[in-house]
Amino acid sequence: MTATTAASEIDLTNRWTHQPTPDDAAGWLARAQEVADILAADAVERDRANSSPHQEVALLKNSGLVTLLGPAEHGGGGQTWDTAYKVIRTVARGDGSIGQLLGYHYLWSWTAELVGTDEQRADFARAYTQNNWLIGGAVNPRDADLSVTDDGEELIFTGRKSFSTGGVVSDITILEGVLEGTENHVFAAVPTHQEGILFAHDWDNLGQRLTESGGVEIRGVRVPWKDALGYQDKVFQPLVYATLNVPAIQLVFTNFYLGIVQGALEKATTYTRDFTRAWPYGGDNKDHAREEWYILEGYGQLQSKVWAAEALIDRTGERISHILHAPRQELTPQQRGEIAVEVAAAKLRIAEDGLEATTKVYELTGARASSNSVGLDIYWRNLRTHTLHDPVPYKKREVGEYALLNQLPEPTWYT
Repeated sequence: MTATTAASEIDLTNRWTHQPTPDDAAGWLARAQEVADILAADAVERDRANSSPHQEVALLKNSGLVTLLGPAEHGGGGQTWDTAYKVIRTVARGDGSIGQLLGYHYLWSWTAELVGTDEQRADFARAYTQNNWLIGGAVNPRDADLSVTDDGEELIFTGRKSFSTGGVVSDITILEGVLEGTENHVFAAVPTHQEGILFAHDWDNLGQRLTESGGVEIRGVRVPWKDALGYQDKVFQPLVYATLNVPAIQLVFTNFYLGIVQGALEKATTYTRDFTRAWPYGGDNKDHAREEWYILEGYGQLQSKVWAAEALIDRTGERISHILHAPRQELTPQQRGEIAVEVAAAKLRIAEDGLEATTKVYELTGARASSNSVGLDIYWRNLRTHTLHDPVPYKKREVGEYALLNQLPEPTWYT
């Protein structure tokens, strides 16, 4: 495979043309595995090339994964978030960057569900599903909010965000800002390709290199008031449900972390079986590395920790999926707080155990596995980069406050 992408050597338009669209979760997970296998074939070469992932996005679109959560009546998969989380994880096993792109897309595609009116929810779900859009977002809360000006029948968004995952390769961008003279936040979905959206093309980080997470400048982007999500007659209609955006995306992170770690273990165990040489100076010499006790013990430790994390992540995914698909008005602050704590626990577990695994695999594969051609580094780099998104000690504190004090986290941009 060349560094241009494995996808470039496949007819993306026709690959699934003569296959039926999956109609259940198992079918969609199998489809996601096909995509992951394609991505894994040259993930290292594409990471080194660090080019915008246009072909990878085409792969996601043509596989149908982009519309997994879309209504079946409009051609979407009609699946639940429980399935979506597992699809993210599966794709991330093949390429962590593309798993992140897909996960962020799922969250942004749910924006209207979180904060929109019933009419906006129906319109947006139909539009993004029928058009097979990939959705990005300019909503980094660590930057100053975009300024939103009321200009009669329209709103005008202006400002800059230092991160905008998926922006360059997206069709639609979610904007978020604060209405001037108020403390009211406004979300809106706008076409990405317009003069008022200028990408900095400055994403040059250690890992997750193909996520196109660089900065973006918003210069006077106009949005009709009718497209301000959740507003009626210029007044916002608040719901507790709207605060699920953070637990939902934190569990997106958790699942592509898990996928990255699973990919690392798959790569490492294959390498150990096929290439790692036994150590001849230990006094209990074996013919093959796969027979050495410390290698067996090492993989046993790592695998058991990853399985335990997966079980917690699966349980949390089932619970939040039930909440996300339940009537919005039924969600209580107590329910929201409890699921946020569970997400925090799941995230901190896979972050810590995953960083251990993606480092430890070098000890179990041997010195020759440090070759750039092997590419084991991609897993640690990807995981290390995104686990810095927000400090894990704060997740520990949230779980600790709940366990010790029965105290729920207040909804913020990170809890």
